[in-house]
Amino acid sequence: MSIQTLSSFVQDSWVPGQGALASLFNPATEEELARTGTGGIDFGAALEYARKSGQALRELTFAERGAALRALSKMLHGHRDELIGLAIQNGGNTRSDAKFDIDGAIATLAHYGDLGAGLGSLRVLRDGDAVQLGRTARYAGIHFWSPREGVAVHINAFNFPAWGMAEKLATALLAGMPVISKPATSSALVAFRAAQLCVEAKALPPGTLSFLCGSSGDLLDRLNPNDVVAFTGGAQTAEKLRGQLAPRGVRLNVEADSLNSALLGPDVEPGSPSWDIFVADVARDITQKAGQKCTATRRIFVPQERISAVQEALIERLSTVKVGDPAVAEVTMGPLATRDQLRDIKAGLARLRAEATSVFGGEGTVVPLSADPSKGFFIGPTLLLCSSPHAAVALHRDEVFGPAATLCPLQPGSASEQAREAALLIKRGGGSLVCSVFSDDRAFLSEAVLGLASAHGRVYLGSEKVAGQTFGPGTVLPQLVHGGPGHAGGGEELGGLRGMAFYSQRTALQGDRALLDAIVPAAAPAAAPTI
Repeated sequence: MSIQTLSSFVQDSWVPGQGALASLFNPATEEELARTGTGGIDFGAALEYARKSGQALRELTFAERGAALRALSKMLHGHRDELIGLAIQNGGNTRSDAKFDIDGAIATLAHYGDLGAGLGSLRVLRDGDAVQLGRTARYAGIHFWSPREGVAVHINAFNFPAWGMAEKLATALLAGMPVISKPATSSALVAFRAAQLCVEAKALPPGTLSFLCGSSGDLLDRLNPNDVVAFTGGAQTAEKLRGQLAPRGVRLNVEADSLNSALLGPDVEPGSPSWDIFVADVARDITQKAGQKCTATRRIFVPQERISAVQEALIERLSTVKVGDPAVAEVTMGPLATRDQLRDIKAGLARLRAEATSVFGGEGTVVPLSADPSKGFFIGPTLLLCSSPHAAVALHRDEVFGPAATLCPLQPGSASEQAREAALLIKRGGGSLVCSVFSDDRAFLSEAVLGLASAHGRVYLGSEKVAGQTFGPGTVLPQLVHGGPGHAGGGEELGGLRGMAFYSQRTALQGDRALLDAIVPAAAPAAAPTI
């Protein structure tokens, strides 16, 4: 098999990297698939070209930008099976996991395309209603959002090369900012092909989409206050970016580590619909994408009297998982993405085992199905039990970014007391992307949600009423905010039109109300934004 060389797309040209190149591997076989790099690229010239190209994007109406996003979605959908194949090959994804990534990308682009269509001929967005400033309604003020006149630099993580790229791309382009997209190198095969397809679609003004396959070089040192950076990745890298970008006033959005939790209400009986949703959601989040999801459940809080039943139910589910080569149909969980991931997860599990007991999976050692056991980055699903979550440290500090989660008992008490105890323990995670709460007790749910909200970007409620309708807490929906405070990075993405605020400048405008309405028309009621 020939080794492919992946290029970057800058200044409307595909440019191969010069000098030393990084390698991309099949994580199931360790076979080298491709090489890439950005050596020789003039990042300053690439930035200036993209900035100048942004004017053409800003001149488009929202409907025209939305039509472009719809065209990109259609193009990716037409190559869906090809992209799924690449995700299996380079990402270690099973077909189901690959579809999760690719379909998420296609749907997100389509959703933002529809939002653009709803906004019609507008180019800027009002923020809220007009307010009276004078003795009469004639003298008024409004706020509105207009596109920032810079470049949106997107730095994406290895685990969702298609969806992660698309969610940032869709929001920025609809807002009116040109994009430079940089995937994680290790799994860039999918992102590279998706970028090729987006270029081939010819739906965007020239220069408004650039793609870097490899190191970002000195790109970030060349940004100015009109530019923005949206980053998904580890907390340590995020901290370096903050220090690098803050002195120059570059806006930064971060989605970093997240110790997401699942909470089972004391009213939920084994065998009930809410119980079944809980077990299915938690088990899926442990194993989907081999646990390499920013929204995966890491801590499971359960009333003491339900611990044994929950442990038994989860072990029963995890026992059916078949780890191996994801290209084989019967395999239900593939390998981790890289050797570094395997090393870090083993180290993280060792830290957890210092304060918890492995009740399933041991140290994660597994004999992979239909794969050479001496190769590949395989690890099995692991379930731990921490009997003293109040005394634990690593449990609430370290995210093990793989197929592992820890059960934690809540002390006997009233539903209200258990809701408060759970909120206290969950918030020791320092801020998370999502927490899932499973209950049909409205009083318990209300107390839990209000106790958890300040530490989470999203709270998911699993109950009998939504059985059969929910996508589960691990699915990021374009209609809802994705992000979280503190440990999770403090950022926000998506959320429908809310996500466009990051790429826009909010301006107050005051004067004659008729002039305000003429300069910045309001959106139609059906499309009126709240951002």
